[in-house]
Amino acid sequence: MAECWFKPHAYGYGATPSGWQGWAAVGVYAAVVFALSLSLATWPADLPDGPAAWQVATWLVMVGLLTFGFLRLCRAKTDGEWKWRWGSSADKPGTVQAGRHERGSGGVQGTPRMQ
Repeated sequence: MAECWFKPHAYGYGATPSGWQGWAAVGVYAAVVFALSLSLATWPADLPDGPAAWQVATWLVMVGLLTFGFLRLCRAKTDGEWKWRWGSSADKPGTVQAGRHERGSGGVQGTPRMQ
């Protein structure tokens, strides 16, 4: 596989930039969305009260297409798959770690369990 620009999150869904290429991609995406927003906001509107409906619709379509393309790039350049993650198995509720009981162990910490 080619060099990966993103790594999957340890918790939740998605990925985080893991190198300069990933951060550059995020920066370019943000700059393009900002430039598009600025250009459509400063375009002369049909009404003096703000942007016209066609400007808002154009902005929504363009940002939607840019976001779709950016997410496809992120998924293609991620080291691993995108899926919901709960962290490592040691961090899951109900597991016992080094003598410490986690949530769901059936007792209140510091009090003996009644049987």
